[in-house]
Amino acid sequence: MKAKINAGLTLSKASLLFGFVFGASLVFANPGETTDPNQTALVEPTAESDLALPRELPELEPLLAHPRTSMVIVEQLRRNHYVTKAINDDLSSVVLDNYLKALDGGRYYFLATDVSEFEAYRYKLDDTLKKGDLDPAFTIFNRFQTRVSERLHYLLALIDGGLETLDFEQDEYIEVDRAAAAWPIDLPAQNELWRRRLKAQVLNMTLGDKTLDEIATTLEKRYRNQLKIAMRNRSEDAFQTFMNAFASSFDPHTQYFSPRSSENFNINMSLSLEGIGAVLQTEEDATSVVRLVPAGPADKSGQIKPSDKIIEVGQGTDGPMIDVVGWRLDDVVELIRGPKGSTVRLTVVSGGAEDKESTVVTIERNTIKLEEQAAQAKVITLQDGTEQRRIGVLQIPTFYADFEAQQRGDRDYRSTTRDARRLISELKQTGIDGLIVDLRSNGGGSLQEADSLTGLFLESGPTVQVKTARRRPSVYKNGSSDLVWDGPMAVMVNRLSASASEIFAGALQDYGRALVIGGQTFGKGTVQTLIPLNRGQLKLTAAKFYRVSGQSTQHQGVIPDIAFPALVDNDDIGESTLDDAMPWDMIKPARFTPFSELQDYIPLLQAKHNQRAVNDPHFIYYESLMERSKARSGRELISLKRTVRENEKADDDAWRLALENQLREATGETPIASLDELDDLEEDAAEEDAPLGEIVEVADDPMLTEAGKILADLITVIRDEPNPTTLASQHEWSHARPTNDALTEG
Repeated sequence: MKAKINAGLTLSKASLLFGFVFGASLVFANPGETTDPNQTALVEPTAESDLALPRELPELEPLLAHPRTSMVIVEQLRRNHYVTKAINDDLSSVVLDNYLKALDGGRYYFLATDVSEFEAYRYKLDDTLKKGDLDPAFTIFNRFQTRVSERLHYLLALIDGGLETLDFEQDEYIEVDRAAAAWPIDLPAQNELWRRRLKAQVLNMTLGDKTLDEIATTLEKRYRNQLKIAMRNRSEDAFQTFMNAFASSFDPHTQYFSPRSSENFNINMSLSLEGIGAVLQTEEDATSVVRLVPAGPADKSGQIKPSDKIIEVGQGTDGPMIDVVGWRLDDVVELIRGPKGSTVRLTVVSGGAEDKESTVVTIERNTIKLEEQAAQAKVITLQDGTEQRRIGVLQIPTFYADFEAQQRGDRDYRSTTRDARRLISELKQTGIDGLIVDLRSNGGGSLQEADSLTGLFLESGPTVQVKTARRRPSVYKNGSSDLVWDGPMAVMVNRLSASASEIFAGALQDYGRALVIGGQTFGKGTVQTLIPLNRGQLKLTAAKFYRVSGQSTQHQGVIPDIAFPALVDNDDIGESTLDDAMPWDMIKPARFTPFSELQDYIPLLQAKHNQRAVNDPHFIYYESLMERSKARSGRELISLKRTVRENEKADDDAWRLALENQLREATGETPIASLDELDDLEEDAAEEDAPLGEIVEVADDPMLTEAGKILADLITVIRDEPNPTTLASQHEWSHARPTNDALTEG
């Protein structure tokens, strides 16, 4: 079962709208929500005996409001979604598959006989949805509840029989990804699957130096908690899951929010929530990190990264650690959230590392201040032959604007464009030869700001096109001619650069105004709108973004002119990884006048970059990590034999230690004796935040430094080897640069 929700002060992957990134998912109601009428007799067990854990969970039924709400959702999608789809048998088939995947994506719970029984609904769900008949949806959900109860009782019985009965010297395996696996044919086959699943969990914990007694205690508590959580599922959960299976058949960003989820969504959108600043998702039993909010507490800790899995949560510096494997996502979020200044501890396992040890991360909760997310200026100083190049860096974590201050008439309200104008002016005063706009991990924000920011680098003209299904594209135009920087520039992006970031980078690339350097962007090129319903609300995809060249930013994103190694696996994160994502396409280009034709210079710049990268210890390091990650991600089976796993772990640790020491020796640092020593050094070396508002020299960012070298190459090439046929005659790569005396004074 997959779901996404926000775990702090941030816009969640499920909640971002016009001009923002990311999209649809399942978000389950909070356990604190009013109990449904058909569950008033439900009493949570308190005893620790098996007798206190019922084998049959209560049957859920639709609420009185659900049929009408379902019919309204059907009509809204039919009339207002960007994609026109007939509510027919073909769609019904997709909805059934989506629903089964949402409930049992790993194909662990349902039996083949269950799925065969559900086949009777494959071409009927379109008809039942139109009539508000939710019986098929609740039949399937209740069967899922039954299977969950059976599986958890089976695991508890295995633990009760003694974990020492598990034989870790057998050549057994478990599949890494069961999304396309066959459903268990019968109960014995399912028991065998779950025996191996338990064995995998025990082996992982054994490799983490846990004793069998400790493991038995942890797992028994975990499975009992999961049974209690299953008891808390309500009719609203079944309804929301099914309606999202229907909504996601249109596109992955269209989503129904129940009343409770709507409340959570609105809190997220108000940016009023205090927490750690992380976007979380669940997939099967794991809670993993999708994205960190720039300048948020989790981001500042330097100890959490996207794809990490959270397995325990503790309050304060010494509160008990609570195992959250298998928990509902909103329950995990409730544990992680908290008031500003309080402390939360998270036990984290590196993403995709089945046999890695866990790390406890301590984070102080906080609100994220606009000042901390604001644009900042840096400088890269490079030696280019006998010449020194100074490259300015404008780092933009998000596209922001203080709309409240703007609406009340505050002449000094903060915004990305206003701050960027000031910072570029300060950079010019210090003397810079080129400018990099750093949009790495910028998930989007205000479309208006992305549009107006282009006006600092381009004369008036179109910046983005927005097309609805039934209207001609609307062209957003920058009407300003207030150029702040007309010199050479580049834009840095990565896989987590999305939406408004893609619009800005795409516009400057289409105009030939800037080199785009880094990684392929996220590819979120759709626009969502909120529609209030009689019960909850619907987030619906109503439009698509298109670049001035006519290319969509959807699915494909922005392809960099010069690519760097991807530190995030594109197969794990990005629009292309989402089911039923809308395709890339093109419309008629907008009328615009190119600034230059930088494409002619790219082969030479690429060759110069390749010459440096092949010997650059940091790029060698990044490439090695990327290749290792790809090799591991291609594994289909994981061994359940202890000696095999111990050898794999030893090999992985030795490989990582050798790679780290190779980098350290190449950069003049002392080699380390163990990975534990590396962890200690990294923790001790955590830099203090640079003073806000001050221009600082770039340090310890090899990719940004190399981007500066590429831009310096461009400056030299244009100066020494100008090609008049490729540069627009009305533009020159010129800018006001202070004299040497002014530089000294700066």
